[in-house]
Amino acid sequence: MLRTDKQLDAKGFSCPMPIVKTKKAMADLVDGQIIEVQATDKGSKADLEAWADSVGHQYIGTTEQDGVLHHYIRKCSSETVDEKAFEPTIELDEISNREGLIIDVREEAEYAFGHIEGAVSIPMGELDARMDELDHSKEIYVICRTGKRSELAASKLVKAGFTNVYNVLPGMTSWKGDIRKEI
Repeated sequence: MLRTDKQLDAKGFSCPMPIVKTKKAMADLVDGQIIEVQATDKGSKADLEAWADSVGHQYIGTTEQDGVLHHYIRKCSSETVDEKAFEPTIELDEISNREGLIIDVREEAEYAFGHIEGAVSIPMGELDARMDELDHSKEIYVICRTGKRSELAASKLVKAGFTNVYNVLPGMTSWKGDIRKEI
């Protein structure tokens, strides 16, 4: 275990709670201090890394021990960074009436247990490496469980030059339509 200035226990929580708890804990740190976030959610690596990047903190890395991920993040600003919500968004019930590509950025297991028919699984941690699979001319609807991970993913896509990107809100927790299972 590495020496850190603060430890945060986010074990047992799923997205978006590791980010919410980390954001709150970062307020107590000063510029340059390092926080260790302990989490069991496998998606937390991609989530925390994307969040840290979006607000200007340094994501140092992750180690794993006995099923617990230890994330290390350095606070890189003494000022509070205002997070801007990703725009544009689209309502969950609107995507079935539109042409475009639905990208599900949840982890593989989450996707397997139920996803929207036709959605493509690209877990958040694989997004950078798989962007070349996406068509720049199509509308892209990014979905996750609650809307937080998809917001981070949609921001990454726009930074990479995609122009027709929508964050789907509120996320799969509110999907009332048919789902496809692959288990």
